Amino acid sequence: MNLNKLMQQAQKMQEQIAQTQAELEEKTIEVEAGGGKVKVTANGAGEVLAIKIDKTIVDADDVEFLEEVVLAGVRQAIEQGKSLAQSELAKISGGLTGR
Repeated sequence: MNLNKLMQQAQKMQEQIAQTQAELEEKTIEVEAGGGKVKVTANGAGEVLAIKIDKTIVDADDVEFLEEVVLAGVRQAIEQGKSLAQSELAKISGGLTGR
């Protein structure tokens, strides 16, 4: 096997991965929780970009419920962002960037 060719292929793969990661930062995922009363937007890099809370779900006597709904939405958004990233990176690496 030609070591020089292998190194070139590895460098090309690294460049593709870097480009894909930059593109993932631009892709957004929006998740709804609590019947659509909480919306969480994240990107493909797993970063939470925004949280919108409908004022009708805010109840001063039941803050725990709101906390749980927000947490569920954030977790879903991050998970979907990670899933998108894994899918996109697997296309480049042929599945080598697994868990």
